[in-house]
Amino acid sequence: MRGLYAITDPDLQPGDSLYSQCETVLAQGIAVLQYRDKLANPTERLTRARRLLALCRRYNTPFVINDDLGLAQQLRCGVHLGQGDAAIKQARNLLGAEALIGASCYNSGETAANALNAGASYLAFGRFFKSSTKPLATPADLAVLNNAKQQFAAPIVAIGGITPDNGGQLLAAGADMLAVVAGLWQAEDLAAQCQGYLALFETPAKTAPQQSII
Repeated sequence: MRGLYAITDPDLQPGDSLYSQCETVLAQGIAVLQYRDKLANPTERLTRARRLLALCRRYNTPFVINDDLGLAQQLRCGVHLGQGDAAIKQARNLLGAEALIGASCYNSGETAANALNAGASYLAFGRFFKSSTKPLATPADLAVLNNAKQQFAAPIVAIGGITPDNGGQLLAAGADMLAVVAGLWQAEDLAAQCQGYLALFETPAKTAPQQSII
């Protein structure tokens, strides 16, 4: 997996703009769409997730639910889990062998190794830059990307304050995907901003010796 990993934000995508904005970036060719909404009630979350899943299927793009394993099981889609969320092993058992399961690893190779051993599909590290979405998130070092690329066979995701101007250094350090929130949805021209991110992936990815620890 390689490309732009878009994460929704209810503050930046009120009402039905959620669907129109997501379709815009799906049409540009993003790699993954994650539905993240800490504000909606369970009924609203189900309705919105169903509509987004339908859009992702139309564009043949993986769809991931943030934190809510029950909702992911109900919709038979992927899930992204962070510290304190349901266990990766539980998610793998419930969602099956083919499900896309992501793990937040922050700045820790040990957390990443444990997540892979439990069944994670990809590993997310960050934040790497100042983030308006999660300003108090633990900072991460570029070295963690390089180390992860050399140690793990799973795709590596970088997150936290990423823009088209600074994302290239994360890819050079070993990231396969760039996860973005505000840097994408706050843009006046969403399609053009999305293309700005996607252009970063036109340069061949840095190759590094990989050794699976699973």
